[in-house]
Amino acid sequence: MTRPVAQYKYYDFVMAAFVTVLLCSNLIGAAKAAEVTLPLVGTVTFGAGVLFFPISYIFGDVLTEVYGYGRDRRVIWAGFGALIFAGVMSAVVLSLKPAADPFNRDYQTHLDAVFGNTPRIVLGSMIAFWCGSFVNSYVMAKMKVAMAGRQLWMRTIGSTICGEFVDSSLFYVIAFYGIWSNQQLVTVIIAQYVLKTSWEVVMTPFTYKVVAFLKRKENEDYYDKDTDFNPFKLKA
Repeated sequence: MTRPVAQYKYYDFVMAAFVTVLLCSNLIGAAKAAEVTLPLVGTVTFGAGVLFFPISYIFGDVLTEVYGYGRDRRVIWAGFGALIFAGVMSAVVLSLKPAADPFNRDYQTHLDAVFGNTPRIVLGSMIAFWCGSFVNSYVMAKMKVAMAGRQLWMRTIGSTICGEFVDSSLFYVIAFYGIWSNQQLVTVIIAQYVLKTSWEVVMTPFTYKVVAFLKRKENEDYYDKDTDFNPFKLKA
């Protein structure tokens, strides 16, 4: 029996929010290595984008929990397409010869400094995001069925542990190997992984509220019992 096509009120808004967070966190904060001094721990180095990028994983958990793997898959591909466009646009803008006046010559220098590594960042972002997001969604969907929908916190944190491990491992090696020292690279990867996963734990009460709201408003609580988990399909 074919499942009827559902009409959702908030799915498009969640998709738009997801793509916005993904683009901003990857292009604005990803290239900056920041430092913070913590009591008992000392100085911790981390990528500035870590403050916002984990929000995309929270959206991914919400999408899979409420709408199912298939609809989250469509959102992942939307984000993937947005990253490709951002990379192409950055490359084109940087390649254009600036006007001869002093302001535009200086401005070109600043653009090169900020976005000059964008092709590698976008490549790393695309590969890491694609792999990590699908791992996150797959684990989330499988755990929901196995646990009969109980203990949402265990599913959100467990799926994030798996997805963020893949994401962090791939992104920083692809984007910054040879630019940062190996020691800094390893330090940032570990810090990113711990911070991103910790974000999921801290945001668990918020995730519960959003999931409950959407399930109630959308009248949906999808279980991926017969789902085709092929990541290359777009059909929900």
